[in-house]
Amino acid sequence: MRESMQVGKWRVNEWRVIVPRVLIGLALAAFVGYLIVYAIYAWHLFQFPFDYDQGEGFELMDTVLFSQGQWPYRNNDVYPFYSSNYPPLFHIAIVPLVWLFGPHYWTGRLMSFLGTLVTAVAIAIAVKRDAETRGGAKRRREKKGEKSFATFAPLRLISSPNHWLPILAGLGYLASNYIYHVGPLFRQHLFMVMFETLAVVWLARVIEREETSGKRDNKGLLVVMLLLLFAGYTKQLAYATVAAVFIFLFLRQPKRAVMWAVPFTAVTGLIFLWINTATDGFWFLDTVTANVNPFVPGQAEGLFRQWFTLHTVITVVAALFAVYQLYFERLSIYAIWFVIATLNSVTAGKWGAGESYFATAIAASLILTGIAFNRLLDWAERRGTNWQFVLLTIIPLLWLVQAGKLFHMPTHTPALAAIASALGQPTEVMIAPQTSCSAPRPPEPIPYVDAAGVSLLGRPPNKADMEAGIAITELIARGETAAFAEDAGFNFYLGRDIVTNPTQFLNLYKNNAVDLTEMLGMLDEQAFDTVVLRAQFYPPEVLNVIGQRYETTDLVQMNGFVYCIMTPRGR
Repeated sequence: MRESMQVGKWRVNEWRVIVPRVLIGLALAAFVGYLIVYAIYAWHLFQFPFDYDQGEGFELMDTVLFSQGQWPYRNNDVYPFYSSNYPPLFHIAIVPLVWLFGPHYWTGRLMSFLGTLVTAVAIAIAVKRDAETRGGAKRRREKKGEKSFATFAPLRLISSPNHWLPILAGLGYLASNYIYHVGPLFRQHLFMVMFETLAVVWLARVIEREETSGKRDNKGLLVVMLLLLFAGYTKQLAYATVAAVFIFLFLRQPKRAVMWAVPFTAVTGLIFLWINTATDGFWFLDTVTANVNPFVPGQAEGLFRQWFTLHTVITVVAALFAVYQLYFERLSIYAIWFVIATLNSVTAGKWGAGESYFATAIAASLILTGIAFNRLLDWAERRGTNWQFVLLTIIPLLWLVQAGKLFHMPTHTPALAAIASALGQPTEVMIAPQTSCSAPRPPEPIPYVDAAGVSLLGRPPNKADMEAGIAITELIARGETAAFAEDAGFNFYLGRDIVTNPTQFLNLYKNNAVDLTEMLGMLDEQAFDTVVLRAQFYPPEVLNVIGQRYETTDLVQMNGFVYCIMTPRGR
């Protein structure tokens, strides 16, 4: 009888280990799968020599100008009608690659992709660091005689916070549809998020070290300030994280927060004034005036709904843990950062903004979620084996639910299509090409599935897209001048001038900060042998002159967009 009872107890305990292990394994497999999908997408983009997302070529042009010792903050009124509205740091970081390999899209795409990997590692480190702190607290309790009620060693091993929770939190960042879409693009936003995340994670460690040792770590805090400065001079949106850091410091150490805020503000301002002076005032015009865009409430609401629908689990857990800290603990830097970043995401409603504006909130929510789960496992270990089993079952299930909500996968190969089908997902969706400058076209099957809905981002460019880009360059090459084009890639491919930055130009036009005289005159005189339109982002007067003096001769579809190639009328 006793042997039977022991066997029965062993079997119960065995299942209490097997079930959590299986669920944890499935969760890890799901997020590793997203990492593989992310790498596949990035690899295809690295090989694509044209714009995949509108504006990538102008980021490359900024980098080329910096590599030549020139500023990209210029007079838009004169040929080539080009300027940039982004701070310099991202492009400066890519300059060595341009010096070594020339002006290629993969240089910036690689830098942005690597930046997302660094952010994921920083998120994992933040969660792991909290787990290690929790482990230290547990050891101190045990020294005082407060033994854990959990006596089944395999369960205690699984609940060890140093392994799977940090990995899931880090991979969760790369699994987000938004990070996947934008991460491997030649865009600076996620490079900013990298600096923001590093600054916040390092600050948490500095404060923890200070409170443990009782000594000030001013060198560590200086590193935080430098990282915040790097973030702000990568993209202006970093002001939200700067605010979160100083709010946290003020709550903990008011006098010290003010003492650090004054020099930080001074240095930031001096750099701003230096660049503005060096560029004859075009820095202010191009990075401040050009970014005063109208707010579209419907766009903001739609993006907030989509963000919450895709990231429900980590957002709810992060919010609940932030509320818990507010009432039962001191607010951590991560809780304050999450709240400020989420509120600041409303700026995604500005014209020209988009889903990437939620990236900072996603990073913060993953850290808070990982820490919250750490705390729950610590609590369960002190409560006993039954509670451990329950939470070790629920937590990986929640990660699996989150993985399911984020589903996205290219299905351009038989293997990927088979995986999507096995998971109960479609293997293609029907999307109509974007035709702003031509007649509408019927929907076409696209080998890409995305829980975020219909998206032209995320599908790896294919051979047909490459051939289309080359075909457009061949049409431009028939003329002798640079093309007046909405994408810079075609002129880059031919080694010709990059003419205009249409969204920048349109922003300045809406703010009455640009003179169209020379541009309209050149178009009226048919000074450009080719005009290439994709989304018609130019001011109405410019589009009107193009329509009068140029005619569409070819329509070429690339990356889901129909490009209108126009040549002068009467030639």
